[in-house]
Amino acid sequence: MNYTHEIEKMCTVAKGCDHGPAPIPEEGRWVKAYEIKDISGLSHGVGWCAPQQGACKLTLNVKDGIIQEALVETTGCSGMTHSAAMAGEILPGKTILEALNTDLVCDAINVAMREIFKQLVYGRTQTAFSEDGLPIGSGLEDLGKGLRSQTATIYSSAPKGVRYLEMTEGYCTRMALDEDGQVIGYEFVSLGKMTDLIKKGVEPNEAYKQSMGTYGRFDEAAKYIDPRKE
Repeated sequence: MNYTHEIEKMCTVAKGCDHGPAPIPEEGRWVKAYEIKDISGLSHGVGWCAPQQGACKLTLNVKDGIIQEALVETTGCSGMTHSAAMAGEILPGKTILEALNTDLVCDAINVAMREIFKQLVYGRTQTAFSEDGLPIGSGLEDLGKGLRSQTATIYSSAPKGVRYLEMTEGYCTRMALDEDGQVIGYEFVSLGKMTDLIKKGVEPNEAYKQSMGTYGRFDEAAKYIDPRKE
């Protein structure tokens, strides 16, 4: 290491306190993190691209600084799905520092990685106070039965009001309106459940019927509309 002439001429002043970093909560333990391998936890990060056309929710399960599990969810941009596919291959097995400095194909995913990195190294994870953290595979629990992202797609306009297109339960087929024309419920088809039934040999029309459901006061409606056509 090189020093300037001014530094070389200075006398040495002894260092006083040296208590190391403040401990952070990790998987039910208080840890003084000195290196990347000292970081463990499961957490989420949300990112967006520069024009804010699309967004990414990134979930990582990190053990001893190494990403063991990654869930990449994107919305708003068709190209992001292919970026997510590539990021899903890239992330597992890397340290979180490697991942932070790796091009994850899409800016939104890169920003999500930056945000989750801060969650992890500052001890702000979901498993901060969970003894031994969560096992590998816990990321799938965010998706629920059918392993599909929890997505809502709602459109509305000033002259015509709101349209429910997709909710957590599934693809919205009909909206229920009361006498005043206000929404009181909706009908949906669970695409994940329907696909699973078809794969098991159930006829598509029957699988469609078995995958239908309603929410709210659907049966009390004065009028039903197709949100995509009416």
